This record gives sequence, C-alpha cells and structure tokens, in this order.
Amino acid sequence: MPMLDLEQGRAPVEPSDAATIIVLRDASGGPEVYCVKRHVRSGFLGGAVVFPGGKLSADDAHPEWTVLTTGLGARAGALAASEASGLAFAVAGLRELFEEAALLTTTTHDLGHEHALALRERAGADGSEGALRQLLRLEGLRLDTARLEALARWVTPQAESRRYDTRFYLLPWHGPQVGRPDRHETTEGFWATPAAVLQRWELGELMLAPPTSHTLALLASARSVGHATDIAAAQSLDPLCPHFAMDGELAVLALPGDPLYPGGGTLDTAAGPTRFVLRDGRFVPERA
Repeated sequence: MPMLDLEQGRAPVEPSDAATIIVLRDASGGPEVYCVKRHVRSGFLGGAVVFPGGKLSADDAHPEWTVLTTGLGARAGALAASEASGLAFAVAGLRELFEEAALLTTTTHDLGHEHALALRERAGADGSEGALRQLLRLEGLRLDTARLEALARWVTPQAESRRYDTRFYLLPWHGPQVGRPDRHETTEGFWATPAAVLQRWELGELMLAPPTSHTLALLASARSVGHATDIAAAQSLDPLCPHFAMDGELAVLALPGDPLYPGGGTLDTAAGPTRFVLRDGRFVPERA
C-alpha cells in the first residue's frame, strides 16, 4: 500500500510523540498553507506531501524553554497532560518547522528570510540536540509559541508498523520569511491554497496521507487566516486513531462513527467522512 505499512492483526507498537505545524498566510487568492515533500527514502510517508513536523526530542522538554518561549494558550496546552509536556510538543513542532522549512517564528516578527536560513545553517553545523535552544539564547530570541492554535490530535493506526501520536497546530504566518526545504528530510517546499493542494492530489500529481487531506479539506473553506483559526478553535482535541479493516476487497481506514470502527463512537462533524478507502493507490474520504 502507498506510503503506509498496514497489516491486519499486527501487534500494536507504542506510538512516539510528535508534533506538526500547519503554517497559513493570507494571500490574494485566499489563505495559503506551507507544505513540504518528504524524501522518497523516508521510512514513514516517503515521498508524501505533508506539513512540517516530527518526533519530540529530549531537549524539547529542557527547563530553559520556559524562558525562551511565550507560553501557550489554553487549547494548545490542552493537547498534553501537563503544562510542561504541552510546551514540549509546541517546541518540537516549531523546531521541526525550522529544521525542515527554515521558518522560524519568534517575537521578532520581522526576522528576514536570509537571516532564518543562516540560523538554520548554524544550527545544522552545531549538530547537537539542543542547537536551536542555544542559538536562540545567543541571538536573544524567543519562540512565539503563544501564536499556536490547537487543531487536532491524530494517532497512527495500530496496524501500522511505525506509529506516532501527533499534535496538530495552526500557525498564522506574517513577515518576510518564505521557507526553504532542507534537501535532506524534505526535498520540496511550496505555498498553495488548501484547495489547490487537494486538486493536485485528486489529479494524482502528489501523495497525501489521510490526516493531511482531511486537514486541507477542513481549511479549504477558510476565507482568511483569521477564519481558519476560528475553524481550528472549533475542532475536537480528542485523539483520533483510524482503524484499518477490509470491507470486502476494499482497504479501509475507519473513523469513529463508521460501521467498521470498533466500539462505534462519533465524529463532531456529522456530515464529514467516516472512512478513508484505498482507491487507485490513494486513501480517499468517504461516508459508509
């Protein structure tokens, strides 16, 4: 199956904690999202177009982050069991955004594109797990974690060999930085409206994992970044773990409320999809 390694009856592995940042900026044709393409040799979602993000590192929970960040709003904090762990998720997402896309959100909102690229190069040359933290301290910068709006929490299906418990955050974007892929984990980077990305996916020009296509569809109706933030603020933050099953000969990732989802359950959006069905090499949203 594309991108994923799904196997019915697989003994589930414990998911790793991860964070993803959906960066949105206002544009003349509607709000645009920044996407990256994962390297085709990546062990998980290789070749897929995704939002920047990745696993938490031990340094993301370092006590110094309390003075190198601007804290969290109530909803963003609610994505974790404690204030400290909530901040670690936010730091992880913004760190991965910086590493993969050279987008650095700080309280210095006019931080330039070339400056951000130079800082990423310095952090990469350092190579240590705490490179970004040390760099911010030396530069007198703070991560603007308070700008993050919680959007969702997706957990990789139990049938997948590599699993992640990922917090999704929306980040309104302002300023001169335009982003650039790192050419290692990410081979491409681009801004586009959510509808345009979905159209390319429907035409078979790129690959999207179900959480990515679901998020893009959710944001496609947004008239502005402010409207997208309102949409995000209305979403449930309960963990969403699709269930892999077969419906006849069709491979299905069932969501709560679908007949194939164990224990039933419901989604907040009654009119939305209840499953993703593998058709022509991609999981497409459908209602049972």
